[in-house]
This record gives sequence, structure tokens and C-alpha cells, in this order.
Amino acid sequence: MTALVVGAARSGVALARYLTSTGERVVVTDRRPAAELAPVLEKLPPEAELRLGGYDDDVLAGIDVVYASPGVPWDSELLQHARRRGIQVSSEIDLFLRLCPGSVVAITGTNGKTTTTALAGEVLAAGDRPVIVGGNIGETVLDRLAEVTPRHWVVLELSSFQLESVEHAHIHVGAILNITPDHLDRHGTFERYADIKARVIEFAGPDDFAVLNGRDEVVRALAPRTKAQVVWFDEHRPVPHMPVPGAHNLANALAAAAIGRIAGLTDEQIDHAIRSFKGVEHRLELVGEWNGVRWYNDSKATNPDAGRVAVTSFPGTHVVLIAGGYGSGFELADWVRDVRDHIAAVVLIGASAPLLEDELRGHPSVARAASLSDAIDLAARLSRPGGVVLLSPAYKSFDMFKDFEDRGHQFKTLVRQRFAA
Repeated sequence: MTALVVGAARSGVALARYLTSTGERVVVTDRRPAAELAPVLEKLPPEAELRLGGYDDDVLAGIDVVYASPGVPWDSELLQHARRRGIQVSSEIDLFLRLCPGSVVAITGTNGKTTTTALAGEVLAAGDRPVIVGGNIGETVLDRLAEVTPRHWVVLELSSFQLESVEHAHIHVGAILNITPDHLDRHGTFERYADIKARVIEFAGPDDFAVLNGRDEVVRALAPRTKAQVVWFDEHRPVPHMPVPGAHNLANALAAAAIGRIAGLTDEQIDHAIRSFKGVEHRLELVGEWNGVRWYNDSKATNPDAGRVAVTSFPGTHVVLIAGGYGSGFELADWVRDVRDHIAAVVLIGASAPLLEDELRGHPSVARAASLSDAIDLAARLSRPGGVVLLSPAYKSFDMFKDFEDRGHQFKTLVRQRFAA
């Protein structure tokens, strides 16, 4: 059996390792040249064959199955050509779900996936069964397949890029937190995007559970698509105070609590896990407090809806917002309204800065910065004791950074350097 792995990122490396360990011949291909992939290539098994710097139809010669990384569009020309040849097309998460012996909890949504996944993992860990957390959060799960037993809870954050590749899976608990327009450049229409999100509950049977947000009209409309027992997490009893700010995090906690109750945990166990939760990196992450000002890293806010969640998380507080980045076609009206209502001063960065400056005309304090370092300096001057400086871009990061994690790491480093004793 010969497998072609398309994309030499984390998912591709995990696939190459696993497939070679089972005795398959593996070919790894990527459009990027070897010089750009040096750190990744070191992690690939030595027996994997490399075809880098681009590919053509010849790359499919002798291939029995193709595995695409999440960054490869599911309707790309190469994958379509493979299907026309009768070659199976799969992915790392699809393979894992077919092989996983544990009880899978799959969490998706436009916003809040990572926090809810991490929190659900903490809640389930309060019980007596072992827990593994992965998917679109942390390390790839295929690398950890050997340690999964039937007793395990396997809690997965699943993005739309991952879900569109899943053909067959047994998901015991599927949760959909919310659905708002995102990634339409990849999926084409909002309807298609919602259809993909619905997959976490469409594979379920009558002994499984669909954990849904009844306050989200799009999510509520998906309920008839599942055979599972529907649990409306927004109707569950309140949870204790979350140590992470924001009303949205209370909703995330309700979803995690519903999952805990499905697993048979007591309210006391669930409450203790939620009270102890420390949050997730790049999601309203407290970087520190200097001169009476709290600095928060919310770099994961890569669309305006995610940005609105952060902007409204500090009512009655003097907030300086750092926003802007890469992307286009976003509906900005609601974000602009919330910024006007909740933000004392705005510092704009990135490719979208001119557009956002125009949209925010009339706001009493809007400035542009040439770099993230300049934005931090300007935000520090505009801040007040007792207030907050918030990096919540509401845009993607690719104009100035490798990804949102790189943006968040640079922000934290620059802020700490600025206030170092």
C-alpha cells in the first residue's frame, strides 16, 4: 500500500509517522520548497519519500490512498483528480476517528471551540476515566492513538477544515457552540459552512448525544439532522463564576458542564473543575498587570464575531483595543457598534487598518500604528490605571505574522519586555 500525504505540516508529519509505522510506503508532497520546510522535515520518518516545491498529476502514479492536511482545500484540483482516478481521499482526523477505540467528544463552532474543548477535558478529568484532548488544539491525536483505550474520553476540537474530510465516524457526544459566517473563502457559502459543522451530530445514533446551543438560530435549525439525544446546553443550570472574563465563557462553561453531566459526573465535580480552569493561550489570556493596567492577549479572535466577544467582556472598564489584520469581506457593522459602545481608545494595525479607521469615523480616539511594537507603546500611553489593554484583532494574522499564535506570542514578548524591571 502506497500513501500520498499532501501538506508537510503537523498533520502531515503525524500521518507520515503513523503510516510508516504500519508498514505503508509514504510519499509526502508540498508546494513549498525544502528550504521553507527544514524544521518540519527533521520530524519526518527517514523512509518517507519527499516531493517538494510543487506537484503535478504524476504525483498520483502508483498511489493507493491520499491523505490531505487541513490546509489543503477539500475540492482542490489534486484531490479532485485523485477521486476521478478512483483513489480514496482521507485525512489525519478521518483516519483517527475510524481507528479510535475511545468515546469521542467532538466540539465545533465558529467561536469558543478551543476554550470549551480544554474546559470539557478538565471537567471529564474530574471523573474516573482517562482523558485525551486534541484535534485542532495542541498536538495531533494520531501520534497518540496507541495510548487510547476503550475507557478513554477523547475530546476533540474540530474545525470546518477538519470536519469536511470526515466520511465515517462514531462520535458519542457532538457539540455545536455557535455558527456565524467564517472561512467562506474556502467553503463558498454560509450554508455549506453550516452543513460541514453539522457533521459532528450527523454521525450519531440514538445512544449518542448532540449538545447544542438553542440560543443560536442556525444551530437550533440543525437539531432535526441528528438521531442522537439532543441536549440544549443553554437551558442547563448556571455554573459557578468563571475565572476567565466574558459572558461567552459562561456559555462555554455551560456546554462543558452538559458534557460532564452526560458522562455521569456530579455537579460538585463539574463546579470544581470549572472554578479551577485557568483559560487557554491566546483566548482572553491575561498577560500581566503593570501600573494598574491589565494586558490581555486575544489573538485567536480572527474574525469580527470573535472580536465582539472580547470587546464586550469588560463592561464599565476603560479599554484600549489593538485591532486589525488580514482578511476581507467581513460584516463589520456589529463589531463597529460594539467598539463604539465599549472601547475608550482604538489602535489599528495591519492591512485592514485603513478600512477600520474609516468605519470608526467619529469615535473619539482612533489611531494607527506601523507595527505591533508601536501599537503597544501607543496603547500604554492611552491606558489608565484600573483599565485594560486588549489585543483582539478581529482579523486573521497573515499580513504581519505566521499565524495567530505567532501574533499572540510576539504580543506577550513585547509587552513583557516593555515592562521588564
